[in-house]
Amino acid sequence: MTTMVQEKNVTVPKKGKQIYEGKAKKLFETDNPDLVIQEFKDDATAFNAKKRGTIVGKGVINNKISAMLFQLLEKESVPTHFVKLLSDREMLVKRLEIVKVEMTIRNIAAGGLTRTTGIPEGTKLKKPVLEYHYKSDELDDPLINMDHIRELGIATEEEMKQIDKMTLKVNELLKAFFAKAKIDLIDFKLEFGRHHGKILLGDEISPDTCRFWEQGTGRKLDKDRFRRDLGDVEGAYEEMLKRVSEKLS
Repeated sequence: MTTMVQEKNVTVPKKGKQIYEGKAKKLFETDNPDLVIQEFKDDATAFNAKKRGTIVGKGVINNKISAMLFQLLEKESVPTHFVKLLSDREMLVKRLEIVKVEMTIRNIAAGGLTRTTGIPEGTKLKKPVLEYHYKSDELDDPLINMDHIRELGIATEEEMKQIDKMTLKVNELLKAFFAKAKIDLIDFKLEFGRHHGKILLGDEISPDTCRFWEQGTGRKLDKDRFRRDLGDVEGAYEEMLKRVSEKLS
């Protein structure tokens, strides 16, 4: 079941040439300069693309989950780039000038936080930990701070204050939503961009960009199953789509 919340009533522009291809998505221009088409792929990467593979159906699942969660956030006054779901793999989005800071917010220790601090995996953090990562494949997306952001001219202090506030709000909204689906939101990554000077949430929100653990069992329902060769990767993604869909039906 993949019931969607109501989408915006917009005219779909004509799809044009491909303008970008990343590890998980492609972007295509349209005949509207303010809009692009975002297409989700089944390609899977980990450890900054040092590990590569395919998760069958991942693009379809991530597209649908992202669309539902963007619409959920829009209803809570979080501005996003989402405009309309176009097909199983495509969504229409607002064209963004991406702010080259990946926002990682952590509620329970796992992944990079465990590696860099030694905090045992599964430790509930006293308060959410917010990290900035410089969006650079060549540098392996290193941790940076506000001084680095200022020096590199990535964003203004006012923009980063706004992005911090939006990230914390998204965290609280999604934690509460996933708790209803019996899922703990361990950590996740967000990306933001500028659209006519306004900061919008972009990219995707999916098992590719979040860590989801089933409450009670700790079963991982995200890309860690691919990273760690845990098996049943497709099953985990399908389970997340099922739970999100059921809560928004």
